[in-house]
Amino acid sequence: MSGNDVNLMTAQQSTAEPIRLAKRLAQSGLCSRKEASRLISAGQVTVNGQLASHIMTVSAEDHIEVAGKTLAAVKALAYWLYHKPVGIDCNNKPADPASIAQLLKQLPERVFAVGRLDKDSRGMLLLTNDGAFAQRLLHPSYAHQKRYRVTLDKPIPAEISQAFRAGIQWQVGPHHYQAKPCTAHRVGERELEITLTEGQHRQIRYMCRALGFQVLDLCRIAIGSVTLGELAAGDYRPLTTAELTQLFVLQAPEPTA
Repeated sequence: MSGNDVNLMTAQQSTAEPIRLAKRLAQSGLCSRKEASRLISAGQVTVNGQLASHIMTVSAEDHIEVAGKTLAAVKALAYWLYHKPVGIDCNNKPADPASIAQLLKQLPERVFAVGRLDKDSRGMLLLTNDGAFAQRLLHPSYAHQKRYRVTLDKPIPAEISQAFRAGIQWQVGPHHYQAKPCTAHRVGERELEITLTEGQHRQIRYMCRALGFQVLDLCRIAIGSVTLGELAAGDYRPLTTAELTQLFVLQAPEPTA
């Protein structure tokens, strides 16, 4: 089964079976499920002309309006893996030739990037129109592992991994930041592989700077067990059935005592 088959299958399942109203609003691309709940509470949503409630389930045959406007039909859900090159800005700015918007308008579905990579970084970026899927991957409570290959400006001492395990601190202007403990190991004289479960702004660059290094190249190579593989910079492809399964089954960490 191809990636497009998975997308169509998922979309057909989502429209054929009754689902909670908030989930249906999120699937339409209108908003997140959290915002959908707010709209329902505010009395902005009707189903078949009746004021909606949170416990309501809907199917494809139901007529839904939000603030007096008919809700768009659910489109086929799409999931793409993109190797973002250096120089591409993840902000969606249609007038900017360096914006990811130039790629997004080439795809057959209207999608958005799940998270971001800095303009001077490259690597794995997921694109989708599934708001619930994106929220699951981005929410910090799930602590999904993201792996990066990092090239530094000088040889790396063997003991550097201890600093990452302890949690590195850095400062930007008057603001102080603290990283969660993470793993880092040398894969070359000047190369590190770093695994994070958080994503503070330019975190890897600031952590390396705090240790006296400058980052020359930063590439995200994996999210969970899904890897960038040999996909060339600038290329993109649909996620496979196996990759989608791996991403959908990622679970939140067990609560600690």
